[in-house]
Amino acid sequence: MTDTSKSLEMHPQGWGDPAAATPLPESARGLIELAFGVDRRPAVDHVELPASGLAPGLLDGLRELLGDEHVLADDATRRLRTRGKSTPDLLKARAGDLSDAPDAVVRPDGHDQVAAVLAYAVEHHLAVVPFGGGTSVTGGLAARREGYAGLISLDLIRMKRLLSVDQVSMTATLEPGLRGPEAEALLAEQGLTLGHYPQSFEFATIGGFAATRSSGQSSAGYGRFDALVMGLRVATPRGEMVLGSSPANAAGPDLRQLLLGSEGTFGVITAVTVRVRRLPAVKVYEGWRWPSFVEGAAAMRHLAQAGLLPTVLRLSDEAETSINLARPDAIGGESAGGCMMIAGYEGDPEIVEARRSVVTAILTGLGGENLGEEPGQSWAHGRFNAPYLRDALLDAGVLVETLETVTFWSNTDRLYADVKAALEASLGEGTIVLCHLSHVYETGCSLYFTVAAKQGDDPLGQWLDAKAAASDAIIDAGASITHHHAVGTDHKPWLAQEIGPLGVSVLRAVKADLDPTGILNPGVLIP
Repeated sequence: MTDTSKSLEMHPQGWGDPAAATPLPESARGLIELAFGVDRRPAVDHVELPASGLAPGLLDGLRELLGDEHVLADDATRRLRTRGKSTPDLLKARAGDLSDAPDAVVRPDGHDQVAAVLAYAVEHHLAVVPFGGGTSVTGGLAARREGYAGLISLDLIRMKRLLSVDQVSMTATLEPGLRGPEAEALLAEQGLTLGHYPQSFEFATIGGFAATRSSGQSSAGYGRFDALVMGLRVATPRGEMVLGSSPANAAGPDLRQLLLGSEGTFGVITAVTVRVRRLPAVKVYEGWRWPSFVEGAAAMRHLAQAGLLPTVLRLSDEAETSINLARPDAIGGESAGGCMMIAGYEGDPEIVEARRSVVTAILTGLGGENLGEEPGQSWAHGRFNAPYLRDALLDAGVLVETLETVTFWSNTDRLYADVKAALEASLGEGTIVLCHLSHVYETGCSLYFTVAAKQGDDPLGQWLDAKAAASDAIIDAGASITHHHAVGTDHKPWLAQEIGPLGVSVLRAVKADLDPTGILNPGVLIP
């Protein structure tokens, strides 16, 4: 039986498991020294947290609700629940700024306790930040605290149960605190899989996937997370919402979609019913080489519009291919040139063989070169490791961050060029901008950019200026400010431009109705 009682805590000043952090490989170090030189920027060793501002009486009240051991105000726990894992978040932490630390961390054990905490927070005007895995990269955990009696982190770490499985309908109901590997392990005991594998998979949670409209690396085969959600149970300051009585209906607007992507501002998701599939008997990943990014993208579009997508399909541009970013085991090593595509197939052997055969014939006919399984297996082996590389680069004085967007096929070339140009103009000579197409649809695709530049005297300001320039370019090109990273605080100004004044008014009206005193994640998402 899978034990989900304990979860590994992420590094407070970096990504993931502290034991998994590694220095730059020699091949990558040479590339970095050539491009940027070496300017060591180690993180501050010890950081003092601001004292908790929560009155002792309020802490006592929370302990009466949850028990003493589940209401924590010690510095170590508060530090681990401070902000997310964007480069701005890490730059602040590395410089000793933990001013967004919560006053206390509370850990409910089910829907009723979540509801009780929200009622208490309303009564005493406490800001509440729902916390799943802490993997936000858009400021989604940096809530506004001004005007509140305190700020508490509502840590869902105890809510890790598989509540039910319907083997006939192929659905499962999961609690929100389950991390990706924990959820997959529980489902595997039933012969099932969710198939949702974002880069944050090892640490992000079921609740976080839903609250941010996550999209995984296997979305071509399994679908985005919001497409997998059949039902939700949500605790709000106004009461409970239970949504999802059927797989599809015409019973007015789908309120599930209102809560998906709401980033903890409308309510706290306490259970998620998802579509599941049988565990795949076969997983095969392979590499393809394309002469150009344009030709590779055209091939992806062909597959999507023919209804023949593999489970995994992604394409690196020439720059990303040249440094082997799609193959973490070989970063900085010799590249075959052109553009690297990764295609993956999962399922029963006969289905995988049939789909792979058809796709291989199409890609070959369109000019692709099959490189075999070695590049695909290399990608699969290191698919969750890229954020560790960012930490090592920050140590070496390199400013590195990612951003993503999504658009229609007809707009892809313009968007790609405009975002690259905006980043290069803002960050200056020597900036490296890489891109890959990460998610594919019949009508369009997501572009995922990785940016590296030499850190200046103010790396935080340096990146914020560059991100603003790129965000302006995205909106000016008619694309979306985010495909799967969500809005948080970082994207709010551009969300307002994307949805317009009336759209903002609708979000504010929903917020006012479900959370009239504004305690839930204040300052996040809603412009």
